[in-house]
Amino acid sequence: MEKVLKIAIAGFGNVGKCVYEALKNAPDMSLKCIVKRTETDIPAELKDIWVTDIKDIRKYGDIDAAILTLPTRSCPDMAEALLEMGICTVDSYDIHKNIWDLKCRLDKAAKKSGKASIISAGWDPGSDSVVRALLEAMTPRGLTYTNFGPGMSMGHSVAVKAVEGVENALSMTIPVGAGVHRRMVYVQLKSGASFEKVAQMIKTDPYFINDETHVMQVENIDAILDVGSGVHIMRKGVSGDTHNQIMEYSMRINNPALTGQVLVSSARAVVKQQPGCYTLIEIPVIDMLAGDRKDLVSHLV
Repeated sequence: MEKVLKIAIAGFGNVGKCVYEALKNAPDMSLKCIVKRTETDIPAELKDIWVTDIKDIRKYGDIDAAILTLPTRSCPDMAEALLEMGICTVDSYDIHKNIWDLKCRLDKAAKKSGKASIISAGWDPGSDSVVRALLEAMTPRGLTYTNFGPGMSMGHSVAVKAVEGVENALSMTIPVGAGVHRRMVYVQLKSGASFEKVAQMIKTDPYFINDETHVMQVENIDAILDVGSGVHIMRKGVSGDTHNQIMEYSMRINNPALTGQVLVSSARAVVKQQPGCYTLIEIPVIDMLAGDRKDLVSHLV
């Protein structure tokens, strides 16, 4: 019988709530506490496991892994603090160009504490990264194009919400083709905020600076909000000496639900790793699955 893992959730926004739902359906996991700095909007069924400081996690005994559902830019410091406490961590950090630097930073903290961390465990980066790696193994020479959307980008939307003067925001990703994207950003401003200043700050943010970005002001984000998204990955390459090998992968998904499920599956995997920090392409996929290894191999291979 598998050990029941004791899990903490850090953050309880859209993704945190989906992690909570995924944990309820995980036969080998038990939610022990939720860390959120404010005590507002606490569901009645969670009041007994709600804490406002990560140090209070210790009240719930030994925690096997903490799943971070915080804004991306808050994840590195929180992950490092939890690793120093001797708790494995999983996050969905999504600033692609900074992933290697974060991996190196948390690798030191993880090895020092004798624990493991999995970073960037959403669907992109995350499960899509695994698909891209497999396609490249099948065609070592070639080109891969990843086209996101059309749909909401959670990371980009959260980044816009952090801009001074923004009350609420929605960033939509529109695929132009060949891995090129257009960002359609809708902002609901705070009273007195300058739209021109907000738009300039958004366009120069690292999340947006390399893409064609359009910023529009709206009265109410909730009137246009849709958390659906998707991806289409295509690779055209060469297997051995054989050219014109074309492979495609696509999905249409609820963004926070899939991110939450990948995080929960990654929490299952993180406790099985040697001390250090990993991305999903470095993790055996079977480690993410619940169940007996013999049964998994028998029905999946």
